[in-house]
Amino acid sequence: MPGASLTAVEDSVLLVQLTDSHLFAEADDNLLGMNTCDSLRQVVELAIDEQPRIDLLLATGDLSQDGSVASYQRFRRTVGPIRAQARWCPGNHDELSAMREAAHGSSLMEPVLDIGNWRVVMLDTLVAGSVFGMLRGDQLELLERALSEAPDRHHLICLHHHPVSIGSRWMDAIGLRNSDELFTVLDRHSNVRALLWGHIHQEFDQSRNGVRLLATPSTGVQFTPLSEDFQVDSAAPGYRWLRLHRDGQLDTGVSRVSGIEFEIDYTVKGY
Repeated sequence: MPGASLTAVEDSVLLVQLTDSHLFAEADDNLLGMNTCDSLRQVVELAIDEQPRIDLLLATGDLSQDGSVASYQRFRRTVGPIRAQARWCPGNHDELSAMREAAHGSSLMEPVLDIGNWRVVMLDTLVAGSVFGMLRGDQLELLERALSEAPDRHHLICLHHHPVSIGSRWMDAIGLRNSDELFTVLDRHSNVRALLWGHIHQEFDQSRNGVRLLATPSTGVQFTPLSEDFQVDSAAPGYRWLRLHRDGQLDTGVSRVSGIEFEIDYTVKGY
């Protein structure tokens, strides 16, 4: 499985992850009281200001809220000032056909990418009509091939749904349903360095068997950590940066915008 290859200028590469933007066809539509197009724009501006040279942009699902082609086109335009290669994977709110139409003629939906001394794999956990996620057989086979065919590379695996408990009852009920199958594949390979996802609209950083487990705030509305039921947090939108070193080490952090004020729309009982 040949992955597209990018050449790193130095011994490390810098990645930026944007997730859960929940855009609409119309720029002035809101989610839970927040204008998601404007918040994404501010997060993009912050990332450009803080990261002078971004090698790869990762968008890990729920790019759209309404599943329209126009919303994905809006996402492409809004993140366009980040002058870097980019890859997308779908989340539960995404419409795969519309996503592919908006990405037509680009490499945005190609799932395997080699960059520096690393391989990045983008997995599809979308189950049409459902909020939870699953890795179909073809996705598990894709992962196995990607890992097996590049044993000398370090691997970063990206998906939308969280594969481990985050201690939030309502969110854990809508995570990845077959995480055991995912970890069965990963545990066969010693070259996996990190798992990276979205969906939970909050920061997460733990480890399992030496593999870093990372999740990232939404570019829009956040969810309250450790909440039993659906609850919106007041934390600001943000992004994650990842510095991938040639030796397999990884530095990472989350950065958030300041000055965004919005009133939570409590008439919305879910998202």
